[in-house]
Parts: sequence; structure tokens; C-alpha cells
Amino acid sequence: MARASKPTASKRPKRSAALAKEKIIKAAIAEFASKGLDGARVDEVARRSGVNKTLLYQYVGNKDRLFTAALEAAYQSIRERQKDFVSRQMDPEDGVRQLVHLLMSIWVEHQDYGKLLASENFHGGKHVKRSKLIGEMYGQLVDALTDLLKRGAALGVFRANIDPIDLYISISSLSAYYVAHQHTLNAIFHTDVMQPKRLQQREDHIAEMVLRFVKRNPDN
Repeated sequence: MARASKPTASKRPKRSAALAKEKIIKAAIAEFASKGLDGARVDEVARRSGVNKTLLYQYVGNKDRLFTAALEAAYQSIRERQKDFVSRQMDPEDGVRQLVHLLMSIWVEHQDYGKLLASENFHGGKHVKRSKLIGEMYGQLVDALTDLLKRGAALGVFRANIDPIDLYISISSLSAYYVAHQHTLNAIFHTDVMQPKRLQQREDHIAEMVLRFVKRNPDN
């Protein structure tokens, strides 16, 4: 039985570089999410990742490029969650419920992503504008939602001419605000808005609101 060949010398440095870059990006996400673009320090990213600063600059680049890479990595992990919605030809009403669930779960499970976005908006969205990857990801999601709305209208279930971008923004806002402001909401209403039963109640509430908007006969 032939033994598996060992990695060549040329492959080992590539794997080592890829692993180091992965550690850098993970550390960058944590640093930028906790301190924002202005407060984050490249030295701290190097410390968190265990990769020296010289190699960090070599593998990723300066602080601006590091922030862009962190944003893209966060978007990429979310993109994996979107694949099922983008690829499936769902019943229109079920599709809306699935989109609500998808966006709610993204904001809940990827809270660092929301914090990165808050910092990016403060800086005018300049890093997102430079990234082809992020634009392509959202293009696929909007295309899938457009198809869903058109099929719903063709079946007579949904109203015609609903703007998919407006609808996406509305659904995302209803869930993102809830998660981003959880601490003040808890203090104001003396509750735990992130408790699982409460999260499910919120998701159902959003789905009901959205479906009443998109359906031709919302009471049916």
C-alpha cells in the first residue's frame, strides 16, 4: 500500500501563511468589534493573533486593509448562511418567513458583524464600497428575493411591484435594531430581550408584520 506523500516544502509555507492570516482576521474582527476602527490598534491585533506585526502587514496590509479584510470575513461567514435561501425555490409565504428567520439569526449569532457595520457607517461605508465580494453577496440575496416576490405576485398571493431592496431593509431593520439596542431595551422594559422565548416572539412578530404588508389579502 503506497504511503501518502508528505507536503512539499513549497506547500508548507503557503499553509502556514494561510493559517497565520486566518488568525489575524479572527483577531481583527474581535478588536474592531470591541473598539471600532478608530479605537482599534494593529499592535493589539498582532498580540491577539500571535503573529508579529511585520508579518501582519505582509499578509494583510495596513490598518485600513485589515478592517476591510475583517468586514469581508464577517460577510463571508454570513454568506454561508444565505446559500440555502438563495438556492431554494420556496413557497412564497414560506420564503418570507425563512428570510425573516435568516436575518434575525444572523444579527443574533453574529453580533460582532453588527458592531463592525456600526463603525463602517461612521466612516461613510468607504471599505464596503471598495469590496467587490460584499456587493456580489448582497446582489445574490436581492435577486433571490426579487424572484420570490414575482412568483408570489404571479400566484396572486402577494401584491405586485414590491421593491425587494426596500423589503430587505425593512426586515433587517426590524431585527438589527432589536439586537443592537438590547441593553437599553432591557433597562427600559425590565426584561431580557435576548431570552430564547422572547427572541422567537420577536421573530414571529416581524414575520406577521411583513406578511401583512406583502400579501394581497392579509387576513387570509
